[in-house]
Amino acid sequence: MFNLILYEPEIPPNTGNVIRLCANTGVALHLIEPLGFDLEEKKLRRAGLDYREFARVTTHKSLDQCLMAIGRPRVFALSTHGTTPHDQPAYNAGDTFLLGPETRGLPRAVLEALPAAQVLRVPMRQGSRSLNLSNAAAVIVYEAWRQLGFENGV
Repeated sequence: MFNLILYEPEIPPNTGNVIRLCANTGVALHLIEPLGFDLEEKKLRRAGLDYREFARVTTHKSLDQCLMAIGRPRVFALSTHGTTPHDQPAYNAGDTFLLGPETRGLPRAVLEALPAAQVLRVPMRQGSRSLNLSNAAAVIVYEAWRQLGFENGV
């Protein structure tokens, strides 16, 4: 299916919601340290409900280690600085979606290492700053999965 990477996530309920998203879609979740919380934190467990056991969650020391571990897939980053609408690329099984920390987004160096066409933007009303991390993750995961015909879905 797909991989979803949260780069240095900061807010436990967002990650809990993303765990639930990944459990329900079959997407593998990768967390890049440092995390802004403990994986056993109550707020994370509450948001993820009992889905943690159904999600594939791996923690990595760095983004490079993560990408190496998952075979250097094609990566799409979500950013308010992106110029490519999220629904424009043709996604393939194995693609990876990268989202940055809630308060600061992905580092400029990470964004600049990707082709501009792979730095995506989810449309918002003019003057809006950003979507919630777990909402942005859901938007991209479901668009990519839709393109694959909701393969393996019910």
